[in-house]
Amino acid sequence: MKVLLVDDDTSLAEVTAFALRRAGFLVVVAENGNEALQVWRDESPDLLILDIQMPGKDGLQVCREIRDTSNVPIILLTARNSDEDIVHGLEIGADDYVPKPFSPKQLIARANAVLRRVNVVPKRSNLHIGELVLDSSLQALTNGDTAIRLTPLEFRLLHYLLVNRGQIVPTNAILNHVWGYADSSDRALLKQLVYRLRQKIEQPEQQIIETIAGVGYMVSKV
Repeated sequence: MKVLLVDDDTSLAEVTAFALRRAGFLVVVAENGNEALQVWRDESPDLLILDIQMPGKDGLQVCREIRDTSNVPIILLTARNSDEDIVHGLEIGADDYVPKPFSPKQLIARANAVLRRVNVVPKRSNLHIGELVLDSSLQALTNGDTAIRLTPLEFRLLHYLLVNRGQIVPTNAILNHVWGYADSSDRALLKQLVYRLRQKIEQPEQQIIETIAGVGYMVSKV
């Protein structure tokens, strides 16, 4: 698997790249946003690891531009403590985030989790609820003739709930499926993810995703 690592901290990038190579990844490195976009086009990596804070074009801008044309998995590195920055990154299509400082072992575990889940192709073709149709193979959602754009995380969440329609899906099971691991610190991010998905697929008079307090979520069969 080829990884594009983007960080303007060259010392940290060297250490991180060394750890990733020891774990079996082929690593290419970029030091800023513009270089990252050029290397991404030239190298076609399987995974991007982007630092958010970079001079000029930052990691969020790079993530947004890549998401306009590609679903390649993206992990954000952030030294910021603001949940708002993390949520914004996930809103524009990042698959995961790792706060700085981090251990190489932690980053490698997150990278492997992201790659495992994106390489699992859903077996069922179309899933329906009302006028909504989720095409599993294309990872596309439509409402009649209208296309609804979903981020990779939003797609995985909706697909998982629809596959388990009529059943309460525990929070830890959702975290494991959507992120590839269950970390209690990500429960707040799951709530944000559910909120954003509801904004895209629900109407005021139509609730699709039901919150089961203290347990998880479900989509009713009715």
